[in-house]
Amino acid sequence: MIIDLVDKLPNTIAGRAVANQIVRSGTSVGANYRAVCRARSDREFIAKMTIVAEESDETLFWLEIIMDKQYVSKSEVEYIWKEGNKLTAIFVSSLKTIKAKS
Repeated sequence: MIIDLVDKLPNTIAGRAVANQIVRSGTSVGANYRAVCRARSDREFIAKMTIVAEESDETLFWLEIIMDKQYVSKSEVEYIWKEGNKLTAIFVSSLKTIKAKS
């Protein structure tokens, strides 16, 4: 969804800057989550999941910028933001659970 959204952003200096940032953070979530699934210890899981949570939160920030600047219809971006917000909550909850266990 992030990659498709980026293709709809304006081809302006600001639009390209936002597009570059959100495509990096948005795709990083999935790539880093794959690494989380291969963690060999709780410590490694925490380190990698922390990156996932940070990248997910950064992606939410860029989605908010896109909505504020009205680069794309709010309804289209809002759906992605809601999904991202749910994922961020899951990542943070996972971190809290494993930290409490450790």
